[in-house]
Amino acid sequence: MDSAQKKSLLLLKLVIFNYHGLDLQEKKILSDTAMKIEATEELAWAYEFSNQDPVTSFERARAFFANTVSTYDKEVRFSFIKSVWEDTQSKGYVSEIEAMSMLKLAKDWGVQKELLAMVRNLSH
Repeated sequence: MDSAQKKSLLLLKLVIFNYHGLDLQEKKILSDTAMKIEATEELAWAYEFSNQDPVTSFERARAFFANTVSTYDKEVRFSFIKSVWEDTQSKGYVSEIEAMSMLKLAKDWGVQKELLAMVRNLSH
């Protein structure tokens, strides 16, 4: 995974989690992900991106993703959405706003059908 992909994955998780304010578990998930993919600088970048204007961070992230994630292979785009879904599940819940945000991004990225199929399979 190159630096741009690491930034994209960490920013994705951050903007999804940050809709309701980051709790300690979500901060740990972000930190653990950064350590796992060797991306501490990219995580700092994602926090800086979000903190510039927290209210508009999701829409600004969508614009960023349109120039980055949209160029990745479909498998990579889906793996990013799947990863954030799994992380939200690991917290014990997925809030409605988190789910709707993931669906919106999945649609932007052309992986909405894959996300819906994955969620359906998990709920059976």
